[in-house]
Amino acid sequence: MSDTPANIDILIVEDEPKLALVIADFLRASGYVPRWVANGLDVEKAVAEHMPQLIILDLMLPGRDGRDICRDLRRQGDVPIIMVTAQVEEVDRLLGLEIGADDYVCKPFSPLELVARVKTILRRTRIHAHPEDGPLQLDEARLQASYKGITLDFTAIEFRLLVTLAGMPGRVFSRNALMDRLYTDGRIVEDRTIDSHVKKIRRKFEAIAPGEDIVQSVYGVGFKLVL
Repeated sequence: MSDTPANIDILIVEDEPKLALVIADFLRASGYVPRWVANGLDVEKAVAEHMPQLIILDLMLPGRDGRDICRDLRRQGDVPIIMVTAQVEEVDRLLGLEIGADDYVCKPFSPLELVARVKTILRRTRIHAHPEDGPLQLDEARLQASYKGITLDFTAIEFRLLVTLAGMPGRVFSRNALMDRLYTDGRIVEDRTIDSHVKKIRRKFEAIAPGEDIVQSVYGVGFKLVL
């Protein structure tokens, strides 16, 4: 599995605009797709719309406390969370991890260090999602895929869609979230375009694994990959 990001959305929840901009610039330079919200009350909507694959979450926020947000996010799923705070007391550090954060950084911090932690966490979660001996193998560097040892032929956009779904098996991605990842050039496409790509992917899986519903629809929401 390549370490190169594949349209990976990262949500920055930070009420300091200058810091958020610096973090976004460093993430973008590393190939990620950063999005930013400044108010704790906006996090739920941002997560629902864009389905980030990692969240950088400030502890002290207007509108809603980062601890409460972290607890709610963890109850809803397993998206990786890096908590950021200016409070350096050990009790706060432990609390951050106990409520479900995957990592914890204290201000001031090096943006390069933060990006390194992002890469480490995403690499760990992607390896977990794609074990070397798992049935689905995706080589992002070569755009090659195989299922149970059988090579599958996907178009570039079908492959990117599959990589996105496989990055978090079992997680439901909305059509809008998938379009954000597939069409990063700003073009306008209909949301049902995703349905067409999914249909083609299913046909290719069905040809080699009849009866296995690998890419599933969730009515009124979107799609998920089940292995």
